[in-house]
Amino acid sequence: MSDRSSTSDRRGDLPAAPEAPDARDGADGAAPSPEPAVPGADELRIWAPRGLPEVQPGDDLVALLVAILDDDGRARPDRVLRDGDVLVLTSKVVSKAEGRVVAAEDREQAITDETVRVVATREHVGGVTRIVENRLGLVMAAAGVDASNTPQGTVLLLPTDPDASARAVRAGIAAAFGVRVGVLVTDTAGRPWRDGVTDITIGAAGFAVLDDLRGGSDSFGRPLTMTVTAVADEVAAAAELVKGKVGGRPLAVVRGLEAQVTDDDGPGARALVRLGEQDMFRQGSAEAYAQGWKDALDSRPPSDPESTDPA
Repeated sequence: MSDRSSTSDRRGDLPAAPEAPDARDGADGAAPSPEPAVPGADELRIWAPRGLPEVQPGDDLVALLVAILDDDGRARPDRVLRDGDVLVLTSKVVSKAEGRVVAAEDREQAITDETVRVVATREHVGGVTRIVENRLGLVMAAAGVDASNTPQGTVLLLPTDPDASARAVRAGIAAAFGVRVGVLVTDTAGRPWRDGVTDITIGAAGFAVLDDLRGGSDSFGRPLTMTVTAVADEVAAAAELVKGKVGGRPLAVVRGLEAQVTDDDGPGARALVRLGEQDMFRQGSAEAYAQGWKDALDSRPPSDPESTDPA
């Protein structure tokens, strides 16, 4: 999916391949097939521009992004920003520019400060892992507090309002290039039932983060009653394939999702957060068991105060 160099410069001595038939025509030159009834991207292009310097607190992040995007477009005219492109930006550089770097000997106190609710805690050989709900409503390991790629003795907190950060970047890009783009701010998170981490969207502007297919039909005509696709998270994960974790390229451009880019900023990534009664996994398994045992003991009949049997 990423942009790769062409090898055509090494084939100059080969005969030209026959021209492929127009995919819109039938095999025998018949009338073209009708367009799919459901619009959507059938081809994506993703690239990660080089050249963003180390971001420091107080830096004008929009100006830095405009500079590398302008340089990238001059070097590669096919990469000049256009309407419908999506910029996918790692939250770490947003946090640095917004001064979300805090002094800490270790990140445990920072995690505690950013925690709204503990979901699960597990001790292991390397220490303790806390899965918590943070101030943004995101359920993540360590509340999203990051001790990597930041000076010794400091940690990075997530942006205070990633949706507002995305809106600011979108406005700055529109002013500089005169194009209507979507902007996603992403971070890395684990997933229940799955090993490994992936990138998710924590801030968004000008992008329809969910694709609600309920009320439509599948390819067999069956009604769709549950399907809501987290498009923004899919894009975040795809963009990370070209950005990488250690490559020093925190920005990716995605082309081919024009239908998801909106005129207004939209509700942002907050629409992706599932909280309250919609959250089916508010506690870890051990925590849920302990809570159930406590509730049972608390509800025992007052006539038997010595009983420890919740039944």
